[in-house]
Amino acid sequence: MDRGSIEPALTPGRNRVHEVIFEADTPAGRAFDIALLWSIVLSTAALLLESVESIRLDYGPAFEATEWLFTGLFSVEYALRLWCVRSPARYATSFFGVVDLISIVPGYISLVIPGAQPLMVVRALRLLRIFRVFKLGHFVSQGNTLMLALRASRAKITVFLFAVLNMVLVIGALMYLVEGGPETRFSSIPQSMYWAIVTMTTVGYGDIAPQSPLGQFLASVVMVIGYGIIAIPTGIISVEIARAGKEPVLTTQHCPHCSREGHDVDAVHCKFCGKRL
Repeated sequence: MDRGSIEPALTPGRNRVHEVIFEADTPAGRAFDIALLWSIVLSTAALLLESVESIRLDYGPAFEATEWLFTGLFSVEYALRLWCVRSPARYATSFFGVVDLISIVPGYISLVIPGAQPLMVVRALRLLRIFRVFKLGHFVSQGNTLMLALRASRAKITVFLFAVLNMVLVIGALMYLVEGGPETRFSSIPQSMYWAIVTMTTVGYGDIAPQSPLGQFLASVVMVIGYGIIAIPTGIISVEIARAGKEPVLTTQHCPHCSREGHDVDAVHCKFCGKRL
């Protein structure tokens, strides 16, 4: 017996709203998604322009009204998304569900904490939907491959970062021993650790630099080490990407029960919850 038939079906109204909001396979759904993408682009552009002081002084009230207009529209959209799915909690805790929520929360936070509006730039993450709207399945598949590779390599990367932090601690302490003093920029071990991080990552701000021959020699060693360790995480992730790249191409079909994507092309049932798509 189909497990999807155990649950009561969505009402025609909720089913229609779900089809329009979540599916890009229909003309109405495609039109909705394109309108949503343009809204995100315009709201992000308005936010960027408002940060320019000369423009804000001339058009401040207009930008504020625009921000509240888009915040209201996105709030209604988020409420409709929760209303038309079978499991609102699953959607709310999914990646896009979290992004949808935090894209509107800063607007309301700004009522209590002035100046929180720049956080609304997170709305740009919602543009990731462009790949499913325009049926760029190949890009969706590559995104899944990258996520699988990162997930598979997280243990190795964690060990690598722990080793790097230990190196930074030791190098910072050594540099403080060599160059430390009240009259130098190496005034403490944390300050020396900051120098070690900047040097090891080959950023080289130049705000702190050793002056003694021994300190310069240590700095040279750290620079060489930095070039060597850069390749380690790249190699780890590259191997995992090669392994994950053998996964089959997936579709952008959205499950109305668990709000998950990434199903096989010929899938009839959701491979995550088992319900009918």
